[in-house]
Amino acid sequence: MKQKKQLAVLVALLLIAGFIWFFYFGRDNPIATVDAGAAQNPQLLSVENPQLHTYGVEKARNTEYKGGARSIFSRELPPPPPPVHIDPGPKVPVVPPPPVIVTPTVSPLPVKFFGFGTVPNGTSRRAFLTDGENVYVVAEGEILLNRFRILKIGNANLEYEEVSSGLRGTAILEEQGAPPSA
Repeated sequence: MKQKKQLAVLVALLLIAGFIWFFYFGRDNPIATVDAGAAQNPQLLSVENPQLHTYGVEKARNTEYKGGARSIFSRELPPPPPPVHIDPGPKVPVVPPPPVIVTPTVSPLPVKFFGFGTVPNGTSRRAFLTDGENVYVVAEGEILLNRFRILKIGNANLEYEEVSSGLRGTAILEEQGAPPSA
């Protein structure tokens, strides 16, 4: 009785193994099919010169190995070539070039100085500056755009100082042309 049970379990396990093999391993193989239309009209490759290039083969056959002083089958390196001794001649002292002195330049005013005026009650002059949209009226000693201090307002120019670096510059009075008559 015991042997019959073992045989039944063996048959059941073999059936289960067969089903697993059939479903998992039997279906992974791709099936190769040929398209009849593709076999009748093959696509030809565009080759500019379809002839054989025999000159390259002949060139490779005619090359000859020309070994140097070293044997390609030996691990030992050949002796180094003798050092070449060159007479340097008389020594000429090298004179370093003079140092280049770079003078820092003040950045130009980002506004245009187009006029000046005086206050009737006092002697302080006012400069009129514009950036195209805004007009700035500043007196001597005032700071313009939080970057430039106006030092002196003259008849033809304006002297200013960049606050961050202390560098001084001059802006020239730019006269406005008359507006075009209509």
